[in-house]
This record gives sequence, structure tokens and C-alpha cells, in this order.
Amino acid sequence: MSLSKDSTKILITGTSSNLGFNIAIRMLEQLPNDKEITLIVTSRTLPKVKESINDIKKYIGEHIFAKVKLVEFDYILVDFTDMISILSAYYELNKRYVHIDYLFVNAAQGVYGGIDWNAAIFEVVKNPIEAVTNPTYKLQRTGVQSNDNLGLVFQANVFGPYYFIHKIKHLLANGGKIVWISSLMSQQKYLSFNDLQLLRSPESYEGSKRLVDLLHFATFNKLKKENNINQYLVHPGIFTSFSFFEYLNFFTYYGMLVLFYLARWMGSRYHNISGYIAANAPVAAAMGKTKQSLKVGSACGRTGREYLVYEEVDTTGMHDVLDYIDSLTKEWDEKLKDQITNSRQP
Repeated sequence: MSLSKDSTKILITGTSSNLGFNIAIRMLEQLPNDKEITLIVTSRTLPKVKESINDIKKYIGEHIFAKVKLVEFDYILVDFTDMISILSAYYELNKRYVHIDYLFVNAAQGVYGGIDWNAAIFEVVKNPIEAVTNPTYKLQRTGVQSNDNLGLVFQANVFGPYYFIHKIKHLLANGGKIVWISSLMSQQKYLSFNDLQLLRSPESYEGSKRLVDLLHFATFNKLKKENNINQYLVHPGIFTSFSFFEYLNFFTYYGMLVLFYLARWMGSRYHNISGYIAANAPVAAAMGKTKQSLKVGSACGRTGREYLVYEEVDTTGMHDVLDYIDSLTKEWDEKLKDQITNSRQP
């Protein structure tokens, strides 16, 4: 396999997730059949990488047969809660590639501690659509730090990916596209500017996605002007993610699905349920079908017919967030200037 060949390079962080897998297959479906494609799979562990590659290969063989001989695979092991791992991933990419066409930032880590079942029942009875659209009964732990002494969710979902982009920006220059995956729940109320690392926040996941929104709007114009990189902000709506399954049993999982379908039937446009529909907005952005100046969401009608929703975002505080992140970036540039490890070790 020649990694230096003239192929379309697609890098998806968190490829092993439901959304990551569906972004991969939708990109393969939509790219033309006149050029080879290199799909760079990422995960924290080698077994997950192998599983992702096998799953995607199987899908190609069954559903996109015209792409069988056009797609080759590479992988990068990266843990965004580990700055050395991020640096190692950059080093490996820089050795092997001169250009990356698409980067999907699909980081979605939380520090969940369970479900407040009394609150869940109360919310479902009071307003079932709201209960499965903006749930407040998911319990998140506070004060969780990474081994780098950064807020773990902040590092996993915001600073780690931002630092990764900072290091590989030259590979994305001259036409590359970045797609940040935000959330439907990235609301202002979940972020305090006195707690940007989200260590005191009981809603650190939602707060991290609010930071993603602000970072996008603070940087997309500069990336376009200085590096000719097109950056987009999207959210996948609501779908069956695997990240919370450990807190659900057979009955509560299918009960959740029933509520999802009920919410869709009652008019909720964001209950996509399917990871394939959820991947609509990320892939549409990558294919140049959306605007950089708006947040774009995956949505569907009662029958599952997919469409896009364009949303404006209140960008209050975006420059303060960028200043903080950039100062942290300089700090870590200094800390990491002499450290390189091999990301191909399992």
C-alpha cells in the first residue's frame, strides 16, 4: 500500500463510534468513483481500529461495490486526553502525508455517573419530547482531570482536538476541510467563563460542545484567509449513540427507543435515531453543501426523511475562549517541544 499516492485523504476521529462509522460510509458513498480514497481510521486502541476497518470493508463489499478497489485504509492511534498521544499522532501523519483533504472532529467523551431515575420518570411524564431532547437526568461527575492535569472532558472534546488541528494545520492547508461535530445541547447556560476547563460544571459534556461552537466562530474566517482551510460546524441531532448504553438494560434501552420514535411522531425534527441520518450534516458540510457562518443540524420528518436545519449561534465570548485556548496551546508547545512517541503501538 502506497500512502503517498494521489488519493483523497479522509481522517475521522472516533471512527469506531456509531456516528464515526456512518460518516465514513456516507463519505465513501458520495465521493466520485474516479479517484482512490485513503480512509484514516482513528481510535485509542488497536482492536477498535481493526474492528472499524473490518466493519467499513464489509459495508463497502455489500453496499458500495464500485468502491471496493478504490478504498485503502490507514490508522492512527490517538487519545485526546493524552497530549503525548496527540503529538505522536501528529508525528505519524506528518511522516506519511503531505496533504489531508477532510478532517472530522468527532470527539464526544463524557464523565457520566448514571441516571437519576426519579428525575427521568418525572421529566418523561411532564413533557416526553423535552425529556428525550434536553434531558437533565443524566448524572455527570465533576472535577475529573486527565493525567495532563487538564479538565478531562475539556481536553477530550475541545483542547485536545484543537491542539491536534494546530499541529497538522499545514497538512490541511490549500483546500482541506475541517468539520467539528457539536451538539444540539451546546447552549449558553452550560458554560461558565470562570470554569473554562469545566471542572466544576455538572454539565461538562454540554459545556464542552458550547466551547466547540465558540471556537469555530472565532477561527473559521482566519483559517480560510491564512491557510485556505474551510471549517464547518454541525450537530448530528439525537441518535442511538453507544456511549451511554452501560447505564441501560434491555427494557430501558427499548423504552428509550420508543420515546425517541414517539417524539419524532409528535413533531420533533431532531430525533434522527439512525446514525446514518445523524451523519447527514457532517457529510453535507464536507461536500461543500453548507455555509461556514451557520451551524448545521441533521434532522428528519416523521417518516425519517432527512433534511438539514440551519441555525444561528450566539457567539458572545468567542474571542475570550480563543485567547484562553491559544495561551494554553503555547504552553503545551513549550512542554512538548522535545517529546515524540510512536502511535502505532497498541
